[in-house]
Amino acid sequence: MSTITTKDGVEIFYKDWGPKDARPIVFHHGWPLSSDDWDNQMLFFLQNGYRVVAHDRRGHGRSAQVSDGHDMDHYAADAFAVVEHLDLNNAVHIGHSTGGGEVTRYVAKHGQPAGRVAKAVLVSAVPPIMVKSDANPEGLPIEVFDGFRKGVADNRAQLFHDIASGPFYGFNRDGAKVYPGVIQNWWRQGMMGSAKAHYEGIKAFSETDQNGDLKAITVPTLVLHGDDDQIVPIADAALKSIKLLKNGTLKVYKGFPHGMLTTHAETLNPDLLAFVKG
Repeated sequence: MSTITTKDGVEIFYKDWGPKDARPIVFHHGWPLSSDDWDNQMLFFLQNGYRVVAHDRRGHGRSAQVSDGHDMDHYAADAFAVVEHLDLNNAVHIGHSTGGGEVTRYVAKHGQPAGRVAKAVLVSAVPPIMVKSDANPEGLPIEVFDGFRKGVADNRAQLFHDIASGPFYGFNRDGAKVYPGVIQNWWRQGMMGSAKAHYEGIKAFSETDQNGDLKAITVPTLVLHGDDDQIVPIADAALKSIKLLKNGTLKVYKGFPHGMLTTHAETLNPDLLAFVKG
């Protein structure tokens, strides 16, 4: 397996496919998954002549199940360690859900200062901040995330099955076409990771304030969101993020779920390619 070791001694697994002289597309996965969640998009961009790179977040997938560092700062720093190791330049970073938060922090704190990022894409992404507060009254109550934490601690195998078979892909909607293999693959990816990383990662994706990160980003940024996202509601995410980005473009997909990259890849992939080429 291809791995790098971060400055704080964490082994991070990554994939690096395609010509080394091609433009790199870097993918950042959501909670509690792994880089395998990007199989469709990685093959698509590979077939279109790009170099594709994706890593498993610390504590997730095949990366080390370490005790510490399950926060957005470490997530972004780990991504930067992979980018530096592979010496990627002029890269496009695409993040889904929690991975969208990781991309946002990465671009603002590492990619732009180092001159290594050209564009960014935030898909069904968690910024600017999910949890409800006086400053963010439209957010989800902390009890929602406490429920996720309880589910991870009590029986994460059942929690992961319930999320994948229900709201994540919109399989709980009337008339939805349900793919059992997609549910099983989501469950498989989740169960590969560490319960501690998944438990602490809930705070990272729900309580990290990324208003400042979004304001700091100057590279062209595409924001994609489904208006039937039951995991990261669009009103408190994409519709706010686009107002903070200096160079952002928003595209809303009517009726699409949180996991639209999987259920509607035939629609999303050409849009991603057009933005990368544009």
